[in-house]
Amino acid sequence: MEPVIDQAFAAALYSDGDAGLDAGASLLAADPTADAELFRRGEEFVRRAWERGWQPADVVRLVRRELDEPAVGLAAGLIASETGRYEQLPPRWRSQLDGLPAAPPRNRPDRFSYASALLGLYRLLLGLPAIEPVGPPPGTSPRGLHLPPAHDEPRMLTRIRALLAKAEATGFPEEAEALTTKAQELMARHSIDEALLAARTHSKEAPGACRIGVDAPYETAKAILLDAVASANRCRAVWNSDLGFSTVVGFEPDLEAVELLYTSLLVQGTVAMTKAEAGQRAGGRKRTKTFRQSFLMAYAQRLGGRLAADTARVTAAAEAGAEAGTGAEAAGAAAPHLLPVLAARDMAVTDTAERMFPETTTTRVRGATDLDGWTHGTAAADRARMRGTGPEIHGRRGNR
Repeated sequence: MEPVIDQAFAAALYSDGDAGLDAGASLLAADPTADAELFRRGEEFVRRAWERGWQPADVVRLVRRELDEPAVGLAAGLIASETGRYEQLPPRWRSQLDGLPAAPPRNRPDRFSYASALLGLYRLLLGLPAIEPVGPPPGTSPRGLHLPPAHDEPRMLTRIRALLAKAEATGFPEEAEALTTKAQELMARHSIDEALLAARTHSKEAPGACRIGVDAPYETAKAILLDAVASANRCRAVWNSDLGFSTVVGFEPDLEAVELLYTSLLVQGTVAMTKAEAGQRAGGRKRTKTFRQSFLMAYAQRLGGRLAADTARVTAAAEAGAEAGTGAEAAGAAAPHLLPVLAARDMAVTDTAERMFPETTTTRVRGATDLDGWTHGTAAADRARMRGTGPEIHGRRGNR
């Protein structure tokens, strides 16, 4: 006779509709001896996700988007259990695992409800497509792992986090702008120092990649903001709108900078948008959605120019200092020239991105439709007029 677990899976995972889930859950609820195998099969589905290029944060993000919070807890429990068997985890996995929610008790609130929720999760995991890997899967030998460089990273990231935390907390826009500008200058300076160090030591370090969630609502504006932050920090961002994330390609110190700055700017923008919207509501307007969309579009576009200008200013100052023979980077007769070093790294990032995403599209985004939202969003970024007529973002085609 076919095992109960196989009967339940045949009913729930390989057929459509709630009826199949109910039938499978009923079989499992009636047979407690299947519990251990049910959980083990779930770990196997998670392991297959790693083999297809997914990481813990990716799985949790999709489960939250497609199912609900209880399902997120179930996924977290499977992920924690499956990854606990590895002595070595890839970079960034530990921080992702630390951010997992607590797993709920098994078979609660009752055996049927628990089994039904678990089978719904398995159905989603079973259908995960293969995506571009942004690092090795767990279980890779330590020699095969690409570990982030340790040069000056903890101190610099601590300073940047502190600046951005102050920018998020202040109620004064001018102070937030100054703090964010200082953080971007530190990021640009750190990127230059790392590039020169790599050139002097003939480092074999290659560009890497990470994925950053781009969640609804207003995901187009958020993707544009992330693209602006990535470009200003010598990275490339490719947005997968179907799966709700962008893949950012760049050298490790720059990837860290992009993650920190994007998260902070999104928080700052949301706070400014909520405040501006409250003022609009007090004046009697009701077009909340168009106001928010236009606000975030303007905010993202204007920041793109600001961040790029900050990076260009720091780069020009560093190049001038090197030519004048000042600064730590210029010490020594064998010090490399800055601009060729940066150009080589930019080319390496571009080549890596094109290998990972050979088929991408560049789409001009439909213009904003709310003048008030656009005006307030521009002011939130910094009141200066934005060049150009509209943003563009890079997205991937196929394999979604």
